[in-house]
Amino acid sequence: MKEFIHKEFIHKEFADKKQTDPFGKYSLTRQVAFAMIALAAGTVLLCLILNTLFLGQYYVWNKSKILSNSYHKINAAAQNGTLDSEEFDIEFERLCVYNNLTIMIINPDQTIVRSSVSDTQTMLKYFMELLISFSETSPKSYVIQKRQDMRMESDYLVMWGVLSDGKLIIARSALESIHESSNLTNRFLFMIGGIAVVCGAVIAGILTRRITNPILELTELSTRMTELDFEAKYMPRKHQNEIDLLGAHMNEMSAKLERTISELKSANNELLMDNERKTQVDEMRKEFLSNVSHELKTPLALIQGYAEGLQEYINDDAESREFYCEVIMDEADKMNQMVKKLLTLNHLEFGDDAVSMERFDLTELISGVVNAASILIQQNDITVTFDQSCPMYVWADEFKVEEVVTNFLSNAIHYALYDKQIHIYYTVKEDCVRVSVFNTGDPIPEEDLDKVWIKFYKVDKARTREYGGSGIGLSIVKAIMDSLNRQCGVCNRDGGVEFWIELDTKNEEFPKESIA
Repeated sequence: MKEFIHKEFIHKEFADKKQTDPFGKYSLTRQVAFAMIALAAGTVLLCLILNTLFLGQYYVWNKSKILSNSYHKINAAAQNGTLDSEEFDIEFERLCVYNNLTIMIINPDQTIVRSSVSDTQTMLKYFMELLISFSETSPKSYVIQKRQDMRMESDYLVMWGVLSDGKLIIARSALESIHESSNLTNRFLFMIGGIAVVCGAVIAGILTRRITNPILELTELSTRMTELDFEAKYMPRKHQNEIDLLGAHMNEMSAKLERTISELKSANNELLMDNERKTQVDEMRKEFLSNVSHELKTPLALIQGYAEGLQEYINDDAESREFYCEVIMDEADKMNQMVKKLLTLNHLEFGDDAVSMERFDLTELISGVVNAASILIQQNDITVTFDQSCPMYVWADEFKVEEVVTNFLSNAIHYALYDKQIHIYYTVKEDCVRVSVFNTGDPIPEEDLDKVWIKFYKVDKARTREYGGSGIGLSIVKAIMDSLNRQCGVCNRDGGVEFWIELDTKNEEFPKESIA
């Protein structure tokens, strides 16, 4: 229970956080954007550091290699004897211009063979100082060193040496350009880097949104699924990827989960209904036992009392003994009739009694029932009106319908008062006919109209007991009509009560009006 409450609290906290900050401090969009910005800024910073620390050294190394290559080309021309020729003019100019070099070649007697500068005397004086230093310190054919020109206050990379034919060569390249190039490159990298960082941030935002928006949709979908809202569906993009595949699987999971929950709800509803039916059955069983006990108690008491009277010879005359025996037989017959009705009702309610649908003349059936009850009708001085001249063919179980009509007529005979009139008539409808049995007498209270079909329910218990009713007849009527899938009912009319049933009819020629 504690774990469940803890999970509910975490889920609520996450939902509240999602509402206040939909992306969150640690959202994927921010993380990817920050990573790309940091990568771009780090790259630019690394380039600036490398450019500051190593560009100068690389430049010096590259210039040294150029000076060395230039020496070897000029030395090769000296070996071939083409150093002073016109053919070497273009090559010499190319070496000086393309490589930004100042080159001077002189004879040992200090006469100039070739020079790339116009102020030859100044350069000659500067180079002679270097050549003296070279001849004193270096046994190599050429030397490359970094030197400072005091007159120009500039740093130079200088190469001086001796060619194969004994001529002297001096070349140099200014290093000031490297400092300017480094600063310019740093400024350019800084500007380009700033633009790259901004563009990277924008591109990262766009790209991550394209990635995270489907993820956010899936998050919203999962949230709605946790709230049992299965109407939300993930809509795949035109170009499907792994996220779209995940969304399709979540749609399938949502549909299966909805079906599973629906099945669980149905099973739970059936279980609740089963429990209710079980409770109702238990209540009905208790009520049934109570009602049966109540109904049997009086006749059993009478039978026991009169039997004891016979045994003890309370009255010795034959007339009294005959009266006692009639009471015992009458009460035993009532009990027998009640048991038979209970068995009939039990068969009907549990569907054990098969229904045989057949076409028969309802008028003939009702006439037979009325004739069978003629003695009882005459004893109670009741007038029964029923038009027996017109046949009415219906589809139903003839035996069950006869039992229904018998119960209605018996009920009407016992409750007929005042004018003591009973009217049996038809009301023809489009696809059925209503058979009504009306008797004059007191109306049934409105609150009891729906209860008359309940087993052992009696509106007037004293009067029911007077004629020996058990309160089961109308329950049998209800069970029979339910087995036929047709309607039955009761209503109060002016001066009396009407009970009715409806039966299927195929008689198209019968006039659509009531017949009394």
